[in-house]
Order: sequence, then C-alpha cells, then structure tokens
Amino acid sequence: MSGVVWVIAGLVSASSVRAQVTCENYGSPVNSSACACPPGFGGTTCSAPACGGNIFQAAQRPLVSGASATSFGNVSSSACACSTGWTGTGCNVCQGSTVCQSAFNAAGGNSTAIDPLQDGLNNTLTCNTVPRVYAAGEMSCTVINPTLQGVFPLSSDLTILRTLNTSLTPEPNSTSFGPSGSVYAQLWYDGVEQFYCTAGGCSQSVLKSSSATWSCSGLECTCRRGTAFCGGGSLNLTDTINGLDGNLTISCDPLSASGTASCSFQQSVLQSLFGSLGLSLSGCTFGECVRQGVIDSGGGTSSSTGGGGDTLSGGVIAGLAVVGVFIALALLGFLTGWWSRRKQRRVGASYLADGKGQHGGFAVAWSGVSYAVPRAYGSKRWRRTRGSRVSGDDKIILDGISGRVEPGQLLGILGPSGAGKTTLIEVLANKNKTGYTSGSVRFPSDPSRERRTPRIGFVPQQDVLPAMLTVNEALLFAARLRLPEYVTDAEKRQRVDDVIEQLSLNHVRDSRIGGRTSLARGISGGEMRRVSIGLELVSSPDVLILDEPTSGLDSVSAAKVVSVLHALAHDADNPTAVIATIHQPSSQIYRVFDRIVLLAGGRALYEGSGGYAPAEYFAAQGSPCAPGYNIADHLLDLAHMPPPALPLPQQQQDSPSFDKESRAVVIDPTANERGGALKKLASPMSAAAFLTQLEVLAGREWKVLRRDRTFFLAHIVISALLGVFVGGLYWNTNDTIAGFQSRVGSLFFLGSLIAFSSLSALHNVLATRPLFVRERSNAYYSPTAWLLVRLLFDVIPLRVIPTILVATITYWMAGLAPHAANFFKYLLILVLYTICMALFVSNFLLGSAISDGGLAILLSAITGLYQMTFAGFFVHLNSIPQVLRWLQWMCPLKYTLEALSVNEVDSGLQIKDVLQGVPVDVSASLIMHLLFGFDANNYYRDVLVLFAFIAGFGAGVVAVVWIWVRETR
Repeated sequence: MSGVVWVIAGLVSASSVRAQVTCENYGSPVNSSACACPPGFGGTTCSAPACGGNIFQAAQRPLVSGASATSFGNVSSSACACSTGWTGTGCNVCQGSTVCQSAFNAAGGNSTAIDPLQDGLNNTLTCNTVPRVYAAGEMSCTVINPTLQGVFPLSSDLTILRTLNTSLTPEPNSTSFGPSGSVYAQLWYDGVEQFYCTAGGCSQSVLKSSSATWSCSGLECTCRRGTAFCGGGSLNLTDTINGLDGNLTISCDPLSASGTASCSFQQSVLQSLFGSLGLSLSGCTFGECVRQGVIDSGGGTSSSTGGGGDTLSGGVIAGLAVVGVFIALALLGFLTGWWSRRKQRRVGASYLADGKGQHGGFAVAWSGVSYAVPRAYGSKRWRRTRGSRVSGDDKIILDGISGRVEPGQLLGILGPSGAGKTTLIEVLANKNKTGYTSGSVRFPSDPSRERRTPRIGFVPQQDVLPAMLTVNEALLFAARLRLPEYVTDAEKRQRVDDVIEQLSLNHVRDSRIGGRTSLARGISGGEMRRVSIGLELVSSPDVLILDEPTSGLDSVSAAKVVSVLHALAHDADNPTAVIATIHQPSSQIYRVFDRIVLLAGGRALYEGSGGYAPAEYFAAQGSPCAPGYNIADHLLDLAHMPPPALPLPQQQQDSPSFDKESRAVVIDPTANERGGALKKLASPMSAAAFLTQLEVLAGREWKVLRRDRTFFLAHIVISALLGVFVGGLYWNTNDTIAGFQSRVGSLFFLGSLIAFSSLSALHNVLATRPLFVRERSNAYYSPTAWLLVRLLFDVIPLRVIPTILVATITYWMAGLAPHAANFFKYLLILVLYTICMALFVSNFLLGSAISDGGLAILLSAITGLYQMTFAGFFVHLNSIPQVLRWLQWMCPLKYTLEALSVNEVDSGLQIKDVLQGVPVDVSASLIMHLLFGFDANNYYRDVLVLFAFIAGFGAGVVAVVWIWVRETR
C-alpha cells in the first residue's frame, strides 16, 4: 500500500506547508493549521478516528476523545457503535441497499442532481457489497496469522479504501478519497491504529464472479511510534513497516454464503515473512456507495476487467523466447544442410558408370626425407622455441631417406624395431607429426589422367573398428561418408559388395566385427585386418599405405592379407601404388613384394627391386645370404649390424616410370636438404554433406544402442532403485522447520547424485575416442557432427532419461510441491544440471586427462566435492569468508539447489511449527534465506545461469574436440 499524497497538483507547494502542519494518515494540508483528511479520520492533523456516524458526514463526523486520539480503546463500544446499515472498523462499510441514499440525503445531498457524466442513467445510490469496485469502495477484514497472533494475541483488523475513479463517487469531498487508481489502508490492533499505508498506479482485474485483484505500485507505509507494533510491545516492527515499498497486490475471492470473503495483502517483504499470500485476511466485508447507473454501465474506464487467466511472467516469456530461438536456429540449420546436400547431389550423374570411380595411377617419390624429435619430451614447446632447425641435441629418426614406388607395385619396408619404418610411412601419408620433418614427397601421375589431389588411404597397425556393427554395415558406413555426395546409395552398396568380394569377406559379411576381448568376440584377427583395409578401399584410394598389416596374425592369415595387397596393387584396371611396413616376413610373404626398402638406424641400407635382388646386392658387398636361408631374415640380420656402413644402391629402373614433365602434386619441390620444412597437403574434408554425416552417424549409434543395451539398462535400473531409496529416506516430509531442511536435503542429494553419476561418461568417451580419432583423421565426418550425435545418443539416453526417472520417483515419494507447474520446473532444473555436468566432465575426459582415466576420475571427483561445498547446504553462503566467497558463483550445483529450493517455496509452502511455545506460521522463503542464504526471486536467474554454464562448457567441449582430440603421431 504505497504512499500517494491526496492532491498531486500541490506536491511542490505542500513541502513548504508541512513545515507548519504535519498531516497524518496521508491527509493533505489546506492551510497552515488544518488538513483535509481521508474518510474515517479528522482533527487538525487527521490523527483522530471517526466515532460512529457514516461516510457522508465527512468532517462533521464525531471523533474519538478529541482531536489527538488515535484509537477506540478509551471509548465504550456503545459510544462509537455503527449506525444501522454500516459496519467495519470506523463504520465506513455500507451493508444495506438503501443506507447510502438515506445517508446521502441526510447529509444534504441533492438526489435530483444529475452528474454530467451519467446523463440518462439511474442516479439512485445503492450499496455495492462485492469485492469489485466501481468508483471508491471500503473494505474491512480480520488479520489471521498464527505467528502474528503468537506475538500479538489480541484482535488485528485491516481497513482498506480502494479508489478507482473519483469522478464517479457520490461522497461530498471526493478529494479525500485520493486520486483515481489509489489504495489507502490502516491496520488496527485492539482498536488502536498501528500503521497506515498508501499506493498508487492501481489497476483492477475482475473475474466473472466479481472477485477482484488490485495491482498497485509505489507502496509506502508509516508506523505510529509507541503503538504495540511500533515500539510499544515486545517486538518492534517500526523499521520493517517503514521499509515496505515496491508493488502491492490485493486479491479477493468471491463472496461466501455468509456474505464475506477471504483476501490477501501481498508485498515482497510480507510474502517472505508469511508466504506467497502475504498477510491473509478473513471475514472481509465490502461496501461502496455508488449510483446504480454506474454499476449498470460497468464502472469507469480505469477498471481493467479480464477473464481471469494469469499473464505469463517475464521469466517464462524469456524462456519461451530462448526455446523459440533454438528451434528457429535448428530449423535454419536443417534447411541450410538440406539445400547444401541437394546441390552436391546434382553435381554428377553416375559414379561407377562414367569412370569417376577409377583410382590409382599415382606414383610416390620421396627424396631426402628426414625427421627429428627433441630428446626431452615436450615437442610443442620445442617447436615454438626452436624454429625449423635441427640441433645436435635432437634425436634423428629418419636421415635423408629417398625412394620411389610406381602404380602397380607393392613396396615392402623392412627393418628392426626403431628403424623408422612407421615414421616414414606416416610422413608419406601426410599424418600430423609432432617433430620436425624435412625433405620432399611427390605424387607423379599419368598425364592422361584428370589432374587432382591424390587420395591417400592409410591403414594403422592396430585395428580400430566399431565392434557392434557387421562387416557389411561398417564398410557401408565408410562408403556413405567417404564417397562423394552425388554417388547414389545403390552405387555405394555396389562398391561395398565389390570390396567384400575383393577381400574375400563374403563368409563373414553379416557377422559382427566384435573386439579382441573375450566379452565381445567377433571375426578373426586376419578378417579384422582385411576389414580395416576395406574401410580404405571403399573410398577408392590412389595410394594405399599400411603399417604392419600382418602384425599379430598367424602365417596363414598374414599370407592372405599380403596376397590381397598384391592383388590390389596389380589390378589391371586400377593399378595402385601400395606401401606396407613389414616386421619379420616369412619367405612366402617376402616374395610377394615387388620392391623393398631396408631401414636401419634411420637410414636406408637398400632401396630397389624385391625378390633375390637384395641378396645379390649384399653378396656383392661382401655379405652373402646362406643357401636356403630366408632372404628377409638375412636382410634383418644385416640391419642389426652396428653401424650400418654399406653404400646405398643406385635407383632401380626395372619398372616403368613417367617422364620428367608429367604433372605431379608436390608437397615440397625444393626442400632437398635438411633445414627445409616439409609442406603439408591440405587436411582432407569429408565428402558427405553435414546433414548426411548426422544421418549416418545417428544410424550407427542407434544400431549400437539397440544391440548393446547393458549400459542403458544399468542406468535405468540403478536410477529406479536410487529413486526408491531417496524417496523412502525422505518419505512424505512435513512442513516443520526440520521438514523443510529435509526437503532441501533431498534436493541436494539429487544434485550430488547427478554430479557423481556423470562420471559414467568415462566409459563411453574412452571407448569411442580411438574410433573417433581414426575416423576424423580419415575425413569421415566433422567433429561438430560427431558432437551433436554424441549429445543425442549419450546425454539423452544415459544422462537425461535416468535423471528424469530418479527425480520423478523421489519427487512424489518425498511429498514435494504437489503442483504440476512446480514439478515440471523441478525437472527443467535437473535436466539442465545433468547436461551441464555431462559437458563439464567431458571437458576433463576429452582434454589432457583423456589418456589417463584415473586422473580424469580424480579431477572430476574433486570438482564434485567443490560443488558440494559451495552449494549452500553444508555452509551458509553468507558466512563463507570473503576471500573464498566468490567461488560459489562458479558452482553449478549452487544455482541448481537454489532454483529447486525456490521452486518449493513458490508453491506457497508455509512453515508450521512451534518454537518455545510460540506457534510459527511463516513463509518457507524466510526459513530458506535464514538457513541457506537463497533468494526467493532467483529461479529464472538460476535457469539462465545454468543455460550460460551449458553454453560455456559446450563451447569448451567443441574447442577441445576441434583443437586437442586429433591424431598426432
């Protein structure tokens, strides 16, 4: 009930008058010694309440015990008894249909006068006794609150004058009612006025039942010093009452059968003390003297009548706006992706029929290739500080290696462990190396072929394959992502069938690949190796490079793999240069290689034709091979001789080569000496459109989720059991202070459970990271597409759904706020926090700690304990030392617990308890603030902060995946 000075036009001049006379009860000075008083008060300063009479007598009404009296306490009840038809404290509330007209006539009113604004309408005065106001209405209520009654046991009453339109009221001194759209109220305790309030800018909302809600602004209140409420009793409320400000809402229900109604006097401070309804008022009576014509015409234009639906709050509107923006962006992204894919699919007609599926035809020539790493680990720092020069402190892995392989040839690179075999092929395959590389690598091509960048296929030593897919599904997955978008799905399937036939995998076509562990056995090791080769073949590579293709295989499986490579290299239609490192081949396998490179200590001992040519060369150098001895073993024996001092052979010319003028894709045509940095080919881009990447990735994840339900079912079962456990632990909490603490405890338990259960993401991240790194290095898809699919198939089924399950069970078993709106707001917070924690943990798991799962768990557990400490449950937030208090703003659990607690309080939760014999009936928001330091108005702020955390952690995950999680060799 905010303060409104009764004559607005005289505000400036009134300041000088107040120096001479001070008007109480918000009266307005008329001269240096008198005030114009509001209805029900009189005297020089408007401090004396009227005694009996009626509202039309205005200043002529008898007052209580002189002008300075402020109560009815010193007057007998019969002396100030209300006239017939009038009731309420101060006798301002009419109750009969004819009492208004009678009092109006008795006061000298002209009943035949016609108000110009009401021309043609019924001017008979009547008494309006419903909560709705047409002009200016009085109401009188009893204040009922157990806590207030425990301190002030006598009767408390509240009188309120609501003025909607002063031009329509028949009271003679209309200015005493205040301006239109104002409220004026007094609280009486045992007949003594304790404080008075006023507010302005009021609007009225009316339902069809004539119940009314008044919304005002600019509330101000004044406490009468020395009264029971304001220093004269056991509790001094002066500062609290004088500090009431802001918005005011007076809401009244329809009339009951007894002719009274229940109302609420709502202001932020009162709501924090006594609940969302503020001061609860009961037995309210209403009386308004108004012309019948005003009622018939619906009242003044200042009234805001409505159908009774609540308007959306600003927070809800903001939330809907954010959701709308996300939906709009998603639709825009989908349409953009669809249009881009459509354009790509219209580029070509047929991939296989017009020859675009041809591959091969590229030679590989390298010259002076060297590679060095610092002896002290820390290559990134070394590269920043050392520049592009190799010093004597560096470890030389390759030292001036040169060689060449033509299309249609199978080159084998031999050497002992540590000779540099893998490093050499990684340089040739344009892999990201941490050390310093120099030299030149060329890819000469046949002049008759289309000029383009060669497609290089690389098969690593270890098979990293999707265990839950079949051989056909894995190859089709690669074909759909690595073949151009304009290739039809039927052609991609045909390409997969050709590769399966070429690799002799028809017998395991529909078998799951499985893993090398006993729990997920699938196809054999040799078949896995051929599947790894097939994943590269489906993209029709021009050069195929393999690292130890026979590693870990028996002699029969190894022979099959090498025979497949020989057949690929010698394909009559698409001759391909194939390069493979080989550790210790059998004589049968050795004879398959067309060319051989023998490495030892980073240098090439031999580079030339295969077969018996190396034995003949080394025999001429004084190191003949014993009769019947495996030539490969003889070469490895020579490579183990320290130091290798045999001269290098001349470049062999026993295979066709292209002339010097042939076109070639050059990595670095000039760096033929150490010190010239090896330039990199541009990183390959996925051939599939982004929308296709999402579709294919989602299809694979859906197959994996359907076939491996163990992890998902474990989350569901554990969540259900934990929900029953927590619900039973906090079963049907009551409304006492201890019960409220238990409510917040259950919410804190859920938040802590989500924080620690998010560590289960470790399994999925560690399991999928190697496959992601391999597929990313081979340009299957973009990291963004992978992240979106992971969000869909990891966060939703393994994080969000279990959270909803455990939260729902706990909510209803613990007896939390029994309203649908509160329940869904509760779920919203927990889902946001779940996503937030999943992204938060992923930053650790995908970042530097990914290589060490134990360190990732340790860091995540420590951050979980940090969140529990600063969430506000164990330590009151306002009692934390200033030097550490700022840490709470970086704690997502703090905002989660606060939002969940505020959601409980917003349901109208009242704390009903007894403390030292005094009944307590106060708002839970007051107890919440006292116990935990939470603010009752922070729900939507906390929602926005959680969205901000999600955005920040999401950006961190994107940055980590794009920058950090990549193949580095």
